[in-house]
Amino acid sequence: MEKIKVIIVDDHQLVRDGIKALLQDQIDIEIVGEANNGDELFLAIADVHPHIVLMDISLPGKSGIELTKELSKSHPDIFILILSMYTHEDFVLNALKAGARGYLPKNTTRKELLNAIHTIISGEEYFNEQISKLIMKSVVKSAKAEQNREVGKDDLTKREIEIIKLFAEGLSNQDIADKLFISVRTVESHKNHIMQKLGLKNNIDLIKYCIRNGILEV
Repeated sequence: MEKIKVIIVDDHQLVRDGIKALLQDQIDIEIVGEANNGDELFLAIADVHPHIVLMDISLPGKSGIELTKELSKSHPDIFILILSMYTHEDFVLNALKAGARGYLPKNTTRKELLNAIHTIISGEEYFNEQISKLIMKSVVKSAKAEQNREVGKDDLTKREIEIIKLFAEGLSNQDIADKLFISVRTVESHKNHIMQKLGLKNNIDLIKYCIRNGILEV
């Protein structure tokens, strides 16, 4: 089994050491590098191509959000999980727009960090309850401001509406597959088709769509 290769980016050695201590006994995770700033990050990536980068936001030079945007464009196969003391709405939303696949506050637990890494490596996004509530609050506010915008709900089948409702409620691919008695691959195929059909870019757009069209009650 190939190990999940991780690079840690934080400008505090103590923090990097703490994260390494949390992950070092995991048989399926390998810390392959660490960086203090963006230059060190890209040098580390050139040496060892990681699966996941654990990224702080406040860094010398370019911020973690700027680096996330650059890395998402240059290495779209590398997933980025933000670990930051900043949990304000603007930081979270800007990180997601930049391409981050997950966002956790630095006071997160070891269990949640591991859960986030495994969820992201499976191809899904991960946010803890605190961040999820913040995102939902922002999405609801934005959706209400766009209520008059026409969206093609009638273009969706009954099954497609059922699936995006479950996604918007926070269920994982596996949870939806189990609930609807279909395969995970079928769920993923449906979701990709729906996103293309509606011109949606990410899960936030999907939730906003569901709110605007009365598919998801808030």
